[in-house]
Amino acid sequence: MSLMESLTAFLESLQGAPAYALVFGALAGSGFGLPVNEDLLLMLAAALTLRGVMDPVPLIAVAWCGILIADTLIFHWGRRFGAPLLRHRYAARVLPPDRLEKVQARMLRWGPAYLCAVRFMPGMRSAMLFAAGSLKMPYRHLWLCDGGAALVQLPLLVYAVRYVGGRWESIVELLQAWRWPLLGALAVAIVIAWAWWRMRASKTASQ
Repeated sequence: MSLMESLTAFLESLQGAPAYALVFGALAGSGFGLPVNEDLLLMLAAALTLRGVMDPVPLIAVAWCGILIADTLIFHWGRRFGAPLLRHRYAARVLPPDRLEKVQARMLRWGPAYLCAVRFMPGMRSAMLFAAGSLKMPYRHLWLCDGGAALVQLPLLVYAVRYVGGRWESIVELLQAWRWPLLGALAVAIVIAWAWWRMRASKTASQ
C-alpha cells in the first residue's frame, strides 16, 4: 500500500481535530519531500466534509496554512541550493534544461504574477516553485501571490467537490444532453488558442 493510500484510509477513519491535523501535516510535509498528491488529498478531504468528518471553512483554513508552509519550504530550497540542483539528471526528467530556461525567462518577465499561475499547475508546481526560488525572488512575492491564489483555489475546490458529491446523476445527464455543444465550444477554444499562440510565435520570431 502506498503512502497516499495509507493516508486516505487513515483520514477516513478520523473525526474532527485529528482529521484536520492529518491534512495539515501531510500538506506541510510535502515541503520536506513527503510523497503526497496535494490535489487528491484536498479532494478527498473535501468529500469527507459531506460525511461530517470535517467542516468546509476550517478545512480551507487548515489546508491554506499547510500549503503555504510547503510552498515556502520548496521555494526556500530553491533559494538555498539554486539552479545547479535543477540541472541534475533526476530533476531534468521533471523539468528539462531547455524548458527550465524558458520557465525562468517567463518568471523574470512576469515577476510575481507568475507565482499566481504556478498554484494552478498540478504536477509541475514543486519544480516551478523551486525554480522561482532559484531566481532569488522575494519571499513576500510568494506569500502574496501564491497565498492569494490558494485563497481562490481552495474554496473553489472544496465547494465544487461538495456540490458535485450529491449531484452525480444530474450532472451526468446534463453533460450527455449538452455533450455536442460542449465539444464544439472546446474545439473552438482550442483553435483560437492555437491561432493566438502561432501569431505570438510569429511576432517573436520577427523581432
